[in-house]
Amino acid sequence: MTQVSLEQAMRETTWGAYQDAMPGRWLVFHARGLYGPTRYACPDHRGDLVAYLRQHYGTVGFHVWKRPPYPSSLAHAYTDQAWNTATRRQGGWGS
Repeated sequence: MTQVSLEQAMRETTWGAYQDAMPGRWLVFHARGLYGPTRYACPDHRGDLVAYLRQHYGTVGFHVWKRPPYPSSLAHAYTDQAWNTATRRQGGWGS
């Protein structure tokens, strides 16, 4: 299951975002651009990856400073964020 989750994460077309690959709790950082290549960390080295990214790219942008919990699917995370933003602008759902 974790391998399938990692394979799906590899196909994401985003950058500068953390993603949890469940059920194995691997961490994926979709870097690209100024942040370099996409990086992966097993559960034992999640903290090492986050520390490395913050040390080397913390002054480049805010993406590396994102705090957990991280989404397990970025497609749903951005869809939900867009929906929440749209409903707030309209004064709430059903307005």
